Amino acid sequence: MKKTDNQKSLNSYEISSFCRQMALLLKAGIAPVDGVDILTNDTKDGSAKKILGAISQTLRSGEKFHVALSMSGVFPDYVVHMVTIGEASGNMDVVMDSLADYYEREDNIQESVKNAISYPLIMIFMMLVIVTVLVVKVLPIFEQVFAQLGTGMSGFSQSLLNLGSTLNKYSFALVILLVLVAFFFLYFALTESGKRNFKKVMIKFAPTKRLMQELESERFASGMVLTLSSGIDTYESLSLVKKLVESNEMRSKIDECRELLMEGDSFPEALEKSTIFSSFYSQMVSVGFKSGSMDKAMKQIAEKYERDTGRRIHSLISVLEPTLVIILSVIVGMILMSVILPLMGIMTNIG
Repeated sequence: MKKTDNQKSLNSYEISSFCRQMALLLKAGIAPVDGVDILTNDTKDGSAKKILGAISQTLRSGEKFHVALSMSGVFPDYVVHMVTIGEASGNMDVVMDSLADYYEREDNIQESVKNAISYPLIMIFMMLVIVTVLVVKVLPIFEQVFAQLGTGMSGFSQSLLNLGSTLNKYSFALVILLVLVAFFFLYFALTESGKRNFKKVMIKFAPTKRLMQELESERFASGMVLTLSSGIDTYESLSLVKKLVESNEMRSKIDECRELLMEGDSFPEALEKSTIFSSFYSQMVSVGFKSGSMDKAMKQIAEKYERDTGRRIHSLISVLEPTLVIILSVIVGMILMSVILPLMGIMTNIG
């Protein structure tokens, strides 16, 4: 079954849920075709039932599980490739569990990035709307009050009023501008291409550059957990994980790491020299390398990165929230005080 135009790829959460359920069924000794039928009968979602039905139909035609997933058109190539390895090695349950863990972490990364960018963008948009309403609608009312009292606005308030008059004159263009701002917000927040482009901006933006680098390191470590726990050697693992990371910088580091391995360096040495991990994390990999449990070491690193990036994002939001509120309060206060104070002075003189 080919992917149709209206058939979207599964998101990280959906892939994680599917893989987790399939892992449980496989561990119970249930064949993939019977497991998919069980999931089909249990689900109430029409779209999911259609996808699972197509997978079941392909399996019943005699095709292997990875072929059925590929033909459904909703799973990433990485999932299909890892399932192929699982079928060949006889470790399908382990691979499905590892895929579930990886895509669960991937979903956490995506949610963290979404939280980090959504709140500031919403606040900035609201600030623009509030200030625009004050300048365009509120200040002209104060101008009429001043005119009735036989005086006029001056200084900062007059400049704002002139700005409001200009904006009011070109209100159609202003509406278009606000619509464009809303459009870009929705584009960056909801579409895959928008998220990718926004991440590219965040990687180059100094305050968020380190955060994005740590998120890429977390993605790298999670991918290595998946490949190493599936029995794939480190060189091939690096080749597969390179397809998962998003930044060109991390891809270049992975290429450098592979070259160092070819030159005879150990895996921990190659990781440190290519600066994929710091000395501390490379030391953890070295301990895992010597004890034969690199997948466990990588899992600990991925979990630590997840905790650290979560705290960093929380700290970023906790700083941005009061900062944006203070900026908005100061702007609104300056606008209102610029007309209220002169008005109070006039009313005092009249009294």
